[in-house]
Amino acid sequence: MPKRDKSAVNLDAIFAALAHPIRRAIIEQLAGGDASVSELAKPHKVSLPAISGHLRVLERAGLLKITPEWRVHRCHIDAVPMSAAFGWLTRYRILWEDRFDRLAREVEKKQ
Repeated sequence: MPKRDKSAVNLDAIFAALAHPIRRAIIEQLAGGDASVSELAKPHKVSLPAISGHLRVLERAGLLKITPEWRVHRCHIDAVPMSAAFGWLTRYRILWEDRFDRLAREVEKKQ
């Protein structure tokens, strides 16, 4: 089995982190700018410890950075992993669009 570069983006962790709707909502919130943990928790009907858990998952996936500023923890997006995931999805989107186009042409020929 080939060795993985530890500095490489872990697509499995990124997609797993984005699989949860609260974590996707947090990323969307942070797309508007940095926010504190309590600001990120406001729109969600879960406890602060639950939000902290979601933030840890996003942080481990490399999708955000958490910076303590005295008693407040500020969060911001790290765009590099998101960009890598987008690149992977784009590559396969092109492949599937081509296949669906060919399938549509075949179906049209038979009709």
